[in-house]
Amino acid sequence: MDFTWTAYLLGGAAALLVGLSKTGVPGVSLPAIILMTEAFAGNEKQSVAAILPLLLLADCFSVGFYHEHADWKRLWGLFPYVAIGMAPGVAVLVWANHAQFRQVLGWMVIVLLVLEAIRRRLEWDNLPHSRLFSASLGALAGFGTMVGNAAGPIMSIYLVSRGLKKHQFMGNWAWFFLIVNASKIPVFAAMKFLGGPDLLTFESVQFDLTVMPLVVVGALAGRQLFRWIPQRIFDPIVLVLAAMAAARLVWV
Repeated sequence: MDFTWTAYLLGGAAALLVGLSKTGVPGVSLPAIILMTEAFAGNEKQSVAAILPLLLLADCFSVGFYHEHADWKRLWGLFPYVAIGMAPGVAVLVWANHAQFRQVLGWMVIVLLVLEAIRRRLEWDNLPHSRLFSASLGALAGFGTMVGNAAGPIMSIYLVSRGLKKHQFMGNWAWFFLIVNASKIPVFAAMKFLGGPDLLTFESVQFDLTVMPLVVVGALAGRQLFRWIPQRIFDPIVLVLAAMAAARLVWV
């Protein structure tokens, strides 16, 4: 597909937000996903794979900054449930058409925003640390990450419920998404052979290379924001923008 200047501007903004989301401002991941979807208007499924190299680059920065703060016992206990949730996500990518995909992604983002709003009003630290809770959120994260790279709010709920400090949150966040996103590469590469769309193409890689420097800018800026600026300043704006973008997917 041919990309317009508007597509590159949308993709560049998405790349900048991806970098920010991985190193200091996790709440901006949803607008990044929606912006990339708009950059690939008419071929929305391909946007899921196109943003993956940008996410992986940002994940590398995130791991580099926060790698020593991960709780591996907690992470390894979560991954099997994530894998279970990824299976229906693959089915959506294979069998849903682009209009249906926009609906699925849009409604999923709206649900995630509702969950995020609930998280802010409830004392998630008091939730029981049960296997059912971990399994449910792990499976939802697996489905979300496969359908639209949209597991961020779910993982936020999971990690906050564990009462983690800020650096511990980012350490687990960094390693979780690096491993999960890397595991999606062979799945996306094999999608065409499963009867689905050809998601990883030369054109999408070329698009990524064009906007990739902005991931670096965002990642470095996010590191500084993490140190100096309260995240609560950004979150209300981010949630409103994500809600508007999701509404556009569902109703426009």
